[in-house]
Amino acid sequence: MVTADSGSTADTAADAANAPTAGQPDGPQRSSPTAVHPASQRRRERAPSRQKTVPVPEHMAPRTEPMVREDTEIGPRALLPVPLGTEVLDRLVQANMGRLTANLSPASVGQAFADWAFHLATSPGKQIELAVKAWRKSARLGMYAVEHAVDPATRPCIEPLAHDHRFDDHRWRNWPFDVMYQGFLLYQQWWWNAINGVRGVAPRHEDRTQFAVRQMLDTVSPSNFPATNPQVIDRAIRTGGMNFVRGTVNFLEDSRRRLVGEPPVGAEHYRPGEAVAITPGQVVYRNRLVELIQYAPTTERVHPEPVFIVPAWIMKYYILDLSPENSLIRWLRDKGHTVFCLSWRNPDASDCDFDMEDYRRNGISYAVDAIREIVPERPIHAVGYCIGGTLLAIEAARMARDGDDRFATLSFLATQVDFSEPGELELFIDESEVAYLEDVMWAQGYLDTKEMAGAFQMLRSNDLIWSRMIKEYLLGERQPMFDLMAWNADATRMPYRMHAEYLRRLFLDNALANGRYEVHSRPVALTDIGQPIFSVATEKDHIAPWRSVYKIHLLSDTEITFALTTGGHNAGIVSEPGHPRRTYRVHTTAHGEPYRDPDTWYASADRKDGSWWPEWQAWLARQSGNKVKPPRMGNPDAGLPPLIAAPGTYVFQR
Repeated sequence: MVTADSGSTADTAADAANAPTAGQPDGPQRSSPTAVHPASQRRRERAPSRQKTVPVPEHMAPRTEPMVREDTEIGPRALLPVPLGTEVLDRLVQANMGRLTANLSPASVGQAFADWAFHLATSPGKQIELAVKAWRKSARLGMYAVEHAVDPATRPCIEPLAHDHRFDDHRWRNWPFDVMYQGFLLYQQWWWNAINGVRGVAPRHEDRTQFAVRQMLDTVSPSNFPATNPQVIDRAIRTGGMNFVRGTVNFLEDSRRRLVGEPPVGAEHYRPGEAVAITPGQVVYRNRLVELIQYAPTTERVHPEPVFIVPAWIMKYYILDLSPENSLIRWLRDKGHTVFCLSWRNPDASDCDFDMEDYRRNGISYAVDAIREIVPERPIHAVGYCIGGTLLAIEAARMARDGDDRFATLSFLATQVDFSEPGELELFIDESEVAYLEDVMWAQGYLDTKEMAGAFQMLRSNDLIWSRMIKEYLLGERQPMFDLMAWNADATRMPYRMHAEYLRRLFLDNALANGRYEVHSRPVALTDIGQPIFSVATEKDHIAPWRSVYKIHLLSDTEITFALTTGGHNAGIVSEPGHPRRTYRVHTTAHGEPYRDPDTWYASADRKDGSWWPEWQAWLARQSGNKVKPPRMGNPDAGLPPLIAAPGTYVFQR
C-alpha cells in the first residue's frame, strides 16, 4: 500500500495516515474556503515539539524592554478605540484597485517614476544633453524627409531593433508613412536616453520606468491606427472596407468569448484527449491535488528506470504531450522509457490554503511513493519543467538531506533555482507589488488565469497584443490556431497561499539559493544533491532567462550537462526532431571541474543542429541499466489500480 514518503525518515506516520490513496476522494475536506489546510495545521501542532530549551547566560539574555511604549487604550483615548477590521478594509481597497490597474501596484510604479523624475530634475547636465539630442533628432528627421522626397532610395535615418517587426512591410518606405515611423523610432530612442543614465536612480527603478514608458509608447505607435498604417489603408482600398467589417465581427466574437469564459476561436479543435494529450495511458494514482498518469509502453523491452515528469502547475501538463508529432512524452515512450507524468488540479477559491508544502508533498512525494510501488526497487529519472523543476529541486535536496536515494538523475527544463536575476519578471516583483498582489489573491482565493496571462503579454506587448489586434481587428484576418496556442489559452489558477509563498520565499528572499528554504522546519541545500543533472535553457526565454538557469552550476556539487537551445520558454522545449531551424549548444561540466562563466561556456560549448531531445535521451540511456520487460499498468495489489484512461479528469477543469 502506498504511503506518504515511504522510504523517507522525515515525513511522519501522521502524514502517511492522511495520504490519499488511489480511487479515494480528494482527501480531507475544508469546512470553509478560508479554513487552514490540514497539513498546515499539523505542522503548527508539531512545531513546539521540535524546539529545544537552551540555557542563556544572564549577561547574554536579550533585552525585554519594548522600543516604544505599548499603545494601551487608557484615559481619554479609550473614548475612541481603534475600530476592528481596519486591516481587512485596507486589503479590500487594494484588491479592488487591482481590478483597475491590471494588478500593477500604483505605489511601486509611482516610486520608480518619482526616483527617476527627481534625479532628472536635479541633473541640469542631463537635461542639456537631452535637449541637444532632441534638436539633433529633429534635424535628422527633417533632413531625411527632404532627401527622401528627392530620392526615394535614401537610407532611413534610424532602423528598428532586431526584434521589432512592426515596420517590416515595404509600404512603410513610402511617403508620408516613412516620416511617421522614422519620427516614432527617433522619439522612442529619445525616451530611452532620457530614462537611462540618470545618476542616482536605482537600477530596478530605471528598469521599471523604462518598461512603463515602453508600454505607453507602444500604444501610440503609428502601426496601431488605421489612418497611419499603410497596410490597413491598402487592405481597405482593395476590399472596399470589408476588412473593418470582418475585424468588428472578430472583436465582438472575442469579447463574447471572454465574457462567458470560452476559449479563443479555433481552440475547440484541440481538446485534450481528442487532438492533443492523446498518448495512451492510465491514471494510476489520484489525490486532492494531482493525478499520476502512467503511459502504456510500445516496445517489448524498456529501460528499467522510469521517467517521472513534474510539469509546472501554472499550465496544463499536456504542453509535453501535444500533437503526436511533437509530444515529448510519446517520443520518450517510443524510445523505450516507462513514462509517468503529473496532471495538476486547477484550484479554485476553496483551495486557497494550499501552500508550497502541499504541492511538494501531494505533488511529488506521494507520486514517487506510488511509482516505487509500480516499479519497485528501481531509481527514478526525475524531470521538472519551469516551476515544477524548482519544486523538484527542493524535493531532491530534501531527499538528499534525509538519505533518500530514490532518484537516479535529475533533468530540469527551463528551470530556475536562483532568483536573483529572474529577467523581465523582476519588473513585477518587489515588496509593494507582492503585497498588492497578495491582497488581490486574498479577496478571491487565487490568482486568475487572465491576470497571469496579462502580465506575460505585457512583457512582449508588440508581439502578443498589438500585432494580434492589428491583424485580427484592422486587417480582418484570423490568426490560425495551432496546438501550442490552444494549450497556451488553457491556463490554470494559482492558490493564494502557495503563490504568495512562491513570490516571497523564492523571488523576494531567494531562500532556496541562499540555503534558507525549509522543509520540515530544516533548511535544504542544493549542494547536497549528488545525482547527475541535465539542465536545458532556451535562448529567447523571458520567463527563465538562460543566464539565470545557468546559475545551477554555482549551487550544485555534481556533474552537470547544460544544453542551450534556440526558441523561447515553451517553443524551445517543445522542439521535436525534424523541427526546422533548431540548433543547440551543449557541454558537460564534470564534478570538481572549475566553474565557467556563461559567456565562456557559450563560446566553448559544442554547437549542434537539430533538436536537443536525442541528446537528452542518449544521456538518460547512459544513466540507465539493461532493458527489461515493461512493468504492468498500476499495481492493484498495492492499492493502485488503473482509475481512468489518460488524460484523466483534472486536465478538463476550468
